[in-house]
Amino acid sequence: MNDKAPKGVRMVITLVGRRNAGKSSLINALSGQDTAIVSDYPGTTTDPVAKHYELLSLGPVTFYDTAGLDDEGELGELRTRATHKVLFRTDLALLVVGEQGVGKAEEDILHIARKMNIPVLVVFNKADIAGPSPEDFAFCAEHSINSQIVCARSAKGIDDLKKAVINMAPREFIEEPVLVSDLIEEGDVVLCVVPIDLAAPKGRLILPQVQVLRDILDSDAMGMVVKERELEEALDRLSTPPALVVTDSQVVLKVAGDVPEEVPLTTFSTLFARFKGDLRMLVQGAEAIDSLQDGDRVLLCEACSHHDVADDIGRVKIPRWITQYTGRELEFVMYSGHDFPDDLEGFALAVHCGGCMTSRTEMLRRIRECSRREVPITNYGVAISKVQGVLDRIVRKLC
Repeated sequence: MNDKAPKGVRMVITLVGRRNAGKSSLINALSGQDTAIVSDYPGTTTDPVAKHYELLSLGPVTFYDTAGLDDEGELGELRTRATHKVLFRTDLALLVVGEQGVGKAEEDILHIARKMNIPVLVVFNKADIAGPSPEDFAFCAEHSINSQIVCARSAKGIDDLKKAVINMAPREFIEEPVLVSDLIEEGDVVLCVVPIDLAAPKGRLILPQVQVLRDILDSDAMGMVVKERELEEALDRLSTPPALVVTDSQVVLKVAGDVPEEVPLTTFSTLFARFKGDLRMLVQGAEAIDSLQDGDRVLLCEACSHHDVADDIGRVKIPRWITQYTGRELEFVMYSGHDFPDDLEGFALAVHCGGCMTSRTEMLRRIRECSRREVPITNYGVAISKVQGVLDRIVRKLC
């Protein structure tokens, strides 16, 4: 089992249902381990419990056991809210139905999942006590939902359930998203401009830079890495112009001035905008910067939490550049990790990081959520290129 796979490449499978439907028993049966506490007492599971697992032939996944969405009281409301946060980054929901069968609670859960565009597989558990009724099957047929019958305690039907999960995996977990390979050919030289500043991790490169370099090598092209002050000399040393220049967004204006106009140029963050999200929508979102007004709130989102550094890109530089570009008095609000605000409608713009530490599904879901609430969304690199006046050039080869 590969417990060291990055979070961003793990498919998230969340078990949802009302209390005492057997979710904890089912996650134990799926993982083959006693991951979650099992009890006949309703509401045993309080906070979401995660279990990493290698689901062949799909690969690394994370199962989440969650509190019952029919939980009651003040604590129940908090537990339900925690479950909703997990659903926000869920790729496939297993709606676990106990011996009570399908009722209003299951219908409400299905409504929530469909509102969030989460595919659902109904799992009729406790087959040793009571199998699904004709009405239960009719419910699944009416809503075009696949279903499986299992008994978590005896593990009956678990192998068939795993096969069904694999068959329902979202496309992005079966097809590899494109990073840079479609922009270059075998033997091409790709020049990567990587500034080493206070935010750069000591002794290594950041993940987007590493992944781009690996994709270059996998494409049988040649990757050349320089700092921004070495760019002109590197270009002079090359007998032929590079097929592509990829730069860190923070120095995009300088690099755009040094790289001849005929040489394709983009940024690491812009490549990740299409690798992890929807580049066209993020470019459209950047245009909303021109419409910002005094007093508008701008949401800054980072998929991971990190220690603040001097002149931090998200907390300092981007707010400064957007303020200078617009000349407006703006309020910037930062959200980190899996947190995403409930009051999205209160923001005039959302600016997201490249998303290297989250999944494509979660990034697309955040983009869709902003779109549904009519909040323009862009990402760090696209926004920086916009306010630096070079966005058209940066996305020319990508859109």
